[in-house]
Amino acid sequence: MMRLKSALLASILSLLASASLVSAQPTAAAKPPNAPPTATQLLEDRNRAVALRVFEEIFNQCRPEIAAEIYSPNFRNHGLHSDASLEVDQDWARGELRAFPDLHMTVVKTVTENDLVTILWIFRGTHARFRYGGLPPTGTHLELRGFTIFRVDDGRIVEEWSTFNLWSASQVLQHLRWWITATIYLFLLAWLYIGHLVFKWFGRNRKPVPVG
Repeated sequence: MMRLKSALLASILSLLASASLVSAQPTAAAKPPNAPPTATQLLEDRNRAVALRVFEEIFNQCRPEIAAEIYSPNFRNHGLHSDASLEVDQDWARGELRAFPDLHMTVVKTVTENDLVTILWIFRGTHARFRYGGLPPTGTHLELRGFTIFRVDDGRIVEEWSTFNLWSASQVLQHLRWWITATIYLFLLAWLYIGHLVFKWFGRNRKPVPVG
């Protein structure tokens, strides 16, 4: 009897072990350890690296001259109502670098899908010089958040779609009010002073009209 019970218990344990092994096989097949990256993953990683060069090298390292290595000659920046060529786009970038000498771009998050790379970023800098839309420097510390979608083809950026917080960007215009007000006030003072000198000159050189 004892032998029968031992044999029965051994059979049950053997069946349980076999069942555990079989149930574990699909999981192992679904998630093989240390699986090599696919061709799509490798392509997306390369595209992400290209897009990140815009923020790290062109802006943070202040090297706009390397744009030709990153962008395609046929690049287009798609705005809301019109597109910008590479020359126009990089002219704006150089203007921002001049106007904000301490400019720094922080990459918050990146998402890649095939040939598209989406980057969430934060722009920080002090408006200390001209060349930001032709506006005079205001000393405003600007901080705004936006995101850019790049399309990368053959290692070069060929298209871009960007948007950012316009309310934050308007801080520069708000700080411009004092400059505009002061300019108008000085212009009025100068106009009144010149008018006073003109009337004084005419009064001094006017000959009296003889009476009778």
